[in-house]
Amino acid sequence: MSSEEKLLQELIKIHENSSLGFLLHADKKIYHLESVKISKSPTPVTRPTLRGGVYFSDTHEYKITGIIDDQTIIPFLSKAMLGPNTEFGDIIITTESNTKGNSEQIVLHTNLTNSMQSSSLIKLNLIIIGIEIKN
Repeated sequence: MSSEEKLLQELIKIHENSSLGFLLHADKKIYHLESVKISKSPTPVTRPTLRGGVYFSDTHEYKITGIIDDQTIIPFLSKAMLGPNTEFGDIIITTESNTKGNSEQIVLHTNLTNSMQSSSLIKLNLIIIGIEIKN
């Protein structure tokens, strides 16, 4: 198990126990990400591979889903989603954790795989491609 996978598993446990607040950073704006769920799920590949010559996929991936109620993010989403674009960028999601008396900022590097829009909400599905801890 890699150190990133250990950090992601620890983040899932912390979030389940204390419901962390998450912020999504896009186009020099910050959006509150609500109803966040983080999970590990299998992918349709049988071995690690480069998918479409664009991004790497392993046999399992960590996913994060959440809801944004600010419609101003919509123009950014069409530029950032995997699939229609080969030049997509990472979407940064941050949260704060206070474990063992230490405050740490957790930074998730993600790629948008899907979004669903209603008149008032946008549900985002992202894959986590990296994690870092900042003190």
